[in-house]
Amino acid sequence: MKKQLLAACGFSALVLGGMAPAFAQDSDGESEIVITGSLIAGTPEDAALPVDVIGAEELAKQGNPTVLDLVKALPSSSASLGDANQFDSRSQGAEGIATVNLRGLSPQRTLVLLNSKRLATSGNGVPSVDINLLPQAAIGRVEVLKDGAAATYGSEAVAGVVNFITRTNQRGFQGSGSWRFIDGSDGDVDASISYGHVGENFRVLFAAGFQKRGQLMAKERDWAIRPYEENPQGGWTGGGNPANFLFLGATGSPITGIAADSACAPLGGFVGADARCYNQYSTYDNLVEKETRGQAFIDFEWDVGEKTTLQVTALYGRTTVPNYLTSPSYLLTQPPSGVAIAGTPFAPFAALLNSGFFVPSANPGLVAYRASNTTPAGAGVLFPTLLFRPFLLGGNPSTLDNDFAPGSATGLRKGESSRFTAELRGEVADGLNYNLNATYHNYYRYTDGFDSFGDRVQRALLGFGGPNCSGTTPGANGCLWLNPFGNAVAVNPSTGQTNPVANGPRNSEELTDWFFVKSNTRVTTELFVAEGSLSGGTGFSLPGGEVQFGVGAQYRDTSVTGRYGAASNLAVNPCRETPLNGNTNAAACSGGRAAAGALGFLGTNQDYDLKGDVWAVYGELQLPVFDALNVQLAARFEDYGGATGSTFDPQIRARWQVTDWLAVRGGFGTTFRAPTLNQLAPGSITALQIIDTSFRPIDVFGNPNLVPESSKNYGGGVLVNVGGFSASVDYYRYDIEDVIVSDPLISMVNTLFPSTGGNTCATNAALAARFTFSTGPCTAATVRSAISRVRTENQNGASITNEGIDAMASYRGTDLLGSGTRFAIGGNVTYTLQNRISDIFVAGTLVQRGYDGVGLLNYQTTLYPVPEWKGQGFLELGAGPVDARLTVTYIDGLYDQRADTTTAGVYGPNASLGGTRVTEGAFIDSFTTADFTIQFAINDAVTLSGSIYNIFDKDPPFAREDYNYEPFVGNPLGRNFKIGVSAKF
Repeated sequence: MKKQLLAACGFSALVLGGMAPAFAQDSDGESEIVITGSLIAGTPEDAALPVDVIGAEELAKQGNPTVLDLVKALPSSSASLGDANQFDSRSQGAEGIATVNLRGLSPQRTLVLLNSKRLATSGNGVPSVDINLLPQAAIGRVEVLKDGAAATYGSEAVAGVVNFITRTNQRGFQGSGSWRFIDGSDGDVDASISYGHVGENFRVLFAAGFQKRGQLMAKERDWAIRPYEENPQGGWTGGGNPANFLFLGATGSPITGIAADSACAPLGGFVGADARCYNQYSTYDNLVEKETRGQAFIDFEWDVGEKTTLQVTALYGRTTVPNYLTSPSYLLTQPPSGVAIAGTPFAPFAALLNSGFFVPSANPGLVAYRASNTTPAGAGVLFPTLLFRPFLLGGNPSTLDNDFAPGSATGLRKGESSRFTAELRGEVADGLNYNLNATYHNYYRYTDGFDSFGDRVQRALLGFGGPNCSGTTPGANGCLWLNPFGNAVAVNPSTGQTNPVANGPRNSEELTDWFFVKSNTRVTTELFVAEGSLSGGTGFSLPGGEVQFGVGAQYRDTSVTGRYGAASNLAVNPCRETPLNGNTNAAACSGGRAAAGALGFLGTNQDYDLKGDVWAVYGELQLPVFDALNVQLAARFEDYGGATGSTFDPQIRARWQVTDWLAVRGGFGTTFRAPTLNQLAPGSITALQIIDTSFRPIDVFGNPNLVPESSKNYGGGVLVNVGGFSASVDYYRYDIEDVIVSDPLISMVNTLFPSTGGNTCATNAALAARFTFSTGPCTAATVRSAISRVRTENQNGASITNEGIDAMASYRGTDLLGSGTRFAIGGNVTYTLQNRISDIFVAGTLVQRGYDGVGLLNYQTTLYPVPEWKGQGFLELGAGPVDARLTVTYIDGLYDQRADTTTAGVYGPNASLGGTRVTEGAFIDSFTTADFTIQFAINDAVTLSGSIYNIFDKDPPFAREDYNYEPFVGNPLGRNFKIGVSAKF
């Protein structure tokens, strides 16, 4: 029965590829299983569901791609998370996590299950299931339902369901290992061991896996590091170090325009026609973070009675990203407070701190700078807010000795998953089955990084820095100076470029550690599910057979707890000056400013404890109207309580076997997605997003008034199965209303600062109130570059229509031209017809007009990048103990719609290039790769495999982004090789 389903699903199943490690197959099949999308046990071939089933053999034929490679290659999936992508707010802090994103509608609209039961989300900015911590060594098959299934499973099953199912009949041991060789990296390692036993009245499976991913720095790929003239957005910033500053006269008034530090160009910066210095931070970053992870899984099943079975499972998984790499320091986005200069000899210049960071003439770095450069005399210099950070091209003094990435700032990412299930099932009477089960899942996520206390930076610039500073004399009594000039740096540790005039004092680790402090976040997500169901025959028959039913009830309880370390906790450091004077009164911050924390760039937030529960009842009928016509009816009611309310979602599907070789299927239903607890909470999280050439902190606030989004799903198709030939064409459509989105940043910015010049603050006052500017409240003179922070909110803001066509064809045979050679050829493609979003308003202002996002980059909008065409083709040959497979993957190109604006913005005139426009990158090329895998079975127990991925060493297509490619679409590895071995014993 399984094989017949696979034939019907055809290459749609095969293309889903493989998992690492190679999976042991069940020693025997099962007469009946419950297929994803149904509550009723029955043979899969009778289902009216568009389900692809991927078994162990198919997984191995592609060389057991990683989980990430698997989901990124799916034609029905777009913009899955997994590669390093710290510059996109949807993936920040998610290093080490991998997600599934069916139809490119967001990972939050794809429901991921393990053995048909729910999993807790990962607690990152876009809460979604982390498939990296599933028990990869135990997976026996993967089922992908490419249709909504809220009537069966509830919230999140909008775009579809991906169900990972563990083996149930393994006998003996299975071990496997693989090594992947990647240029510029230590490569990837994968190992697993499993043991299964089937006794007279019990069954047990134990599996453990380990994976290691090697670090790949951006500078290891020529295409990832480009000159400023080729891509000003390619990891370049106007707020770096060496930096830009103003010389001040004796009274503190500027006496020059902005000047670039003379060490800019020697250390690898770019001095533009606007006389400003631009630094490239991406040389310190990774394309692939170093990751280590492991999973352990146990499944025990015991027939406690003749018709009663008890099953318990336990899963533990852990991921560590030990050295997440980022810029040596971050931009300082808020000016220092007056407290930072009070009580010092420089207090008369306190007013300067409203505009930036003041460096007095006594600073030894400025003394050295004057000695080697012609400069005007005066009180010192001012580093304007948003144009300065303590370290960049010279690296961070505290990490210069790190052998894995000298000078990069580092952080830790850690995920820990513990999951337990218990299930009691059996027969109440002949043909009437019950199932009682409970699931508890705890997912713990820890992230940390470093950022500057802005007031401490200012204090150090005045000569009063360091943990042991006392007295009122700068640079004495344990007080240390911070040298903000390029003359503090002899060499760029990332590129090796040298500074011929490094005559200033070096900055010490002691001083750096005093103001560059650790910020950490701990998020714990807990999920408890209790469920009971009854299914079986109704006793009522139709011409095609007995009507089957399923009914059930479910209770879900979810809690999310967030804890912030002292540096980023508003209760501990609410004000800029708190690290200096200990002020914890958020209502009395210096200068009357709102409490935004003491960190210069990263967000400061409040601890939170969120909790919610859901009650649901559901039912299903399988109606065998005729032998050739099967109809499925299902419905579900869920009650969330409070303002969120309740939902009712019906669904109908049908399949008609027209002839032995031709079938048609179709369906209609409604689905929904409830807002997450984080989206409902009134607090905020802080993301980092780029505005023009520099990143800004963006606060994303929850909204307790959110309601569930709902979707009407339509689908239908034709299936052909003649001998070894299989083909299908399916149409799908999703009409989603009340879409839960975060306000689109770039659209807000462009609305407030249109390409025609000036601003619209006077006519869009409510929108302007969402922005914080370094120059104070918005006036007619406020410019776009003065944006220092933006408040965004979650809203039920739009509708989305997504529709397209899935098509596949494949042919399989066992005797090619009479030679006895096994062979197969096939292809699978998704053609997206539209992915249209309606108008979006923020604070009563239209900020983003509705548009069709298919084939567009959708940079910083509410949509993910979804190519118009995405597909795979394959050719398989096998003889005796040898099997070989060639796979070609095609991802269509994208258009960067920012190029529609040619008078301003990314594709407008660039002042640093003398007004020249950089037009390259508007059209992002398609990406085609070819992979080859060969397997050799030494005997029945041992198999060797070898793979070449990206045979022709294709670089990912160029995009005007930080890494010079789009991480949601492309692959940064280049040509790489993998060898593997598996054994049964």
